[in-house]
Amino acid sequence: MTASLVADDRSRGHRLRGLIARTGPVAALCLAGALTLSAAPAAPATPADPLARYHHQHLTWKSCLLGPDDETGKELAQAGAQCTDVTVPLDYTHPDGRTITVALSRIRATDSAHRIGALVLNSGGPGGQTIGDPPWVRKAMKDAGGRYDVVGVDPRFVGRSTALDCGWPTGSMIRGAGKGRAEFDHMTSFSADLARRCRTRAGDLVPYASTRDTARDMDVVRAALGERRISYLGYSYGSYLGEVYTTMFPGRTDRVVLDGVIDPARYGPRLLRGTEAAGKHALSDWADWTAVRDKDYGLGRTRSAVLATVEAIQSAAERAPLRVGGYRVDDRIVPTVIFNGLSQDNPTAFGDFAQGVRDLRRAAEGHPVSPSPWLAGVLQFLLTGHDSGYGSAQTAILCADGSAPRDPESYWRDLRRADPEDRLFAPVTNNINACAFWAPPREAPTTIRADLPALLVNATGDPRTLYSGAETVHRGWPSSRLITLHDADQHAVFGIFGSACVDNAVNAYLATGRLPAADISCPRARP
Repeated sequence: MTASLVADDRSRGHRLRGLIARTGPVAALCLAGALTLSAAPAAPATPADPLARYHHQHLTWKSCLLGPDDETGKELAQAGAQCTDVTVPLDYTHPDGRTITVALSRIRATDSAHRIGALVLNSGGPGGQTIGDPPWVRKAMKDAGGRYDVVGVDPRFVGRSTALDCGWPTGSMIRGAGKGRAEFDHMTSFSADLARRCRTRAGDLVPYASTRDTARDMDVVRAALGERRISYLGYSYGSYLGEVYTTMFPGRTDRVVLDGVIDPARYGPRLLRGTEAAGKHALSDWADWTAVRDKDYGLGRTRSAVLATVEAIQSAAERAPLRVGGYRVDDRIVPTVIFNGLSQDNPTAFGDFAQGVRDLRRAAEGHPVSPSPWLAGVLQFLLTGHDSGYGSAQTAILCADGSAPRDPESYWRDLRRADPEDRLFAPVTNNINACAFWAPPREAPTTIRADLPALLVNATGDPRTLYSGAETVHRGWPSSRLITLHDADQHAVFGIFGSACVDNAVNAYLATGRLPAADISCPRARP
């Protein structure tokens, strides 16, 4: 789940600590040898590091700009960032075999006298690019930002890292199930075809797309940066990656912030199940906002009228696909568009979504429609191969992280058990997907540790990573603290929503390393 849905310098302190650790025991052994005639016992042999060539690789930092049309590169260059590639093994059980690259961006610390270390970012997905995030994260960190090297990492197979692209006709495996059995059967065939394409086009890569392998890459990145420990900021899926990394590599993190917290017990190929009520709540709040602006959007003057407009669009799509520009939007796509429009609780996002719904309503009424930029982008994402690489990587990660039911009938039963009045959310969250036709995961899911001193952030109305999940994780980690943003249907908060209460609390922790004395409740009010 992305935040919208769904960046070689060794610190002097680290080098000194390593030098002391090596020379202390050596000096003691020499002194003991001088005081006795008998031979000193041999020191236990240190196991050879099978990843030494990765941990000690030389990083060549360069401009992030790939060409005149590279907007991400321009933003990174303006912020003073540089980029590099880190080489990692494709298969960590055979580190001398095939290698791939992981792309990094970095904005160096400006307050070198008070430098804390590297802050590694992950903005979610799975499959989301993070290499472009250091500029806005650095700005959100305010004074604390100057004390960190802020590092964006495109995980393996994502963005500028070694690509995994199955040649899909879509950017997402997620769809609504449609109205009846025939449409569900079509969705089953669609999902099986996506899986087949990945076996055919990228079968050598998909087994190694797991979060555990991404966590191993993160530790290579840590070592290649010359850091004994890293701090970490992970949004959405990035919270799960943080949970896995800190479990697999205890003692190698400093300050950890997880925003939009995933309960690891709920994570897997069907992680959207159970979010239906939160989705309906977010849709209702958007409908309230839109009703007040009926003069602008014409979708209805009350919440119930706006919601009735949305239901009417779905009913029209059930009768015949809607023609929106060059796209045919059927009753499997309309719920996915609605789902995709509900993750950010702010006027800009609400307005974009309202324009998109207005376009769909006009199409449902039979009018020619040229879609608004937001809707055009969503339809291009869902109905063309423009973002095939994103969907391919996201699916490969989810399917590698956990098993999904294999029998299509189990999904059909779940859809039949769902609320028959819910034609928008349950058909998306309970539907079959490509993981039903995937090879079994190579490794079992990680059993997450229970003693992480982390700062957790979640909004009460988050429609993607439910607040109840953040509460569950917090209860399992007595050493953690939870910052709650109340009365907001917002997915990912720090530096995004505009809550001074949240931002100041996170920045205080990043600056001092001290967790709040108690959990923090933040009102919805913006600064």
